[in-house]
Amino acid sequence: MPGIWYDDYEAGHVFEFGEVTMVEEEIINFATKYDPQPFHVDKSAAAAGMYGGIIASGWHTVSVCMRMIVDNMMGPDSGSLGSPGLSEVSWPKPVRPGDTLRLRAEILEKIPSKSKPDRGFWRVRFAALNQNDEEVAVMVPMQYFMKRTSEQS
Repeated sequence: MPGIWYDDYEAGHVFEFGEVTMVEEEIINFATKYDPQPFHVDKSAAAAGMYGGIIASGWHTVSVCMRMIVDNMMGPDSGSLGSPGLSEVSWPKPVRPGDTLRLRAEILEKIPSKSKPDRGFWRVRFAALNQNDEEVAVMVPMQYFMKRTSEQS
């Protein structure tokens, strides 16, 4: 998918992309460095705990999602200017080694900038789905984009 600009799509548009299989070693390595809770890093403790085995840190899951977003929406020819933040992040189901994730993105709202007419915001709902079509992570950021000029059309 080529880079995206503010005016390319309207509210209600849905994208689906990416496919990443979560690897136990990567789950443990990420969590060891950034979220060293027993159910993320200790196989024995995780097996005896409420999840019945190792699960990915939610922060690892949204990092994987962010990579899919950049690879599929924010290419080098994108009008993306980043994001001022998220209004929601949640992890409705655990992510386990071997789960294969893909991302669904729905533009909820388009908001033109009041102070800079050459840009605007999309409020987007990103949902990571596992191989069973279960939502495992949800993020709702504001994405900041430039509008296309006549040279980029």
